[in-house]
Amino acid sequence: MADTATRTMIRTQGRRAHAAFGSRRSSGTRHPLVATAMVLPLAALLVVVFGGWDAVVTQASSVGVMLGR
Repeated sequence: MADTATRTMIRTQGRRAHAAFGSRRSSGTRHPLVATAMVLPLAALLVVVFGGWDAVVTQASSVGVMLGR
């Protein structure tokens, strides 16, 4: 009986923690422009740090060919 009470208490605490720190957005979707604005600074930093501009151009070209453009 004590084991069941312990599990129930742990489950309740987990739900409270999830409610306090969980996602505030109900739908879980993000506008594409917001996602782009979040990703571009990191992408630019990685290009500068790793000197990968040529690799970025090559990959973009390959994706364009693969998509039939």
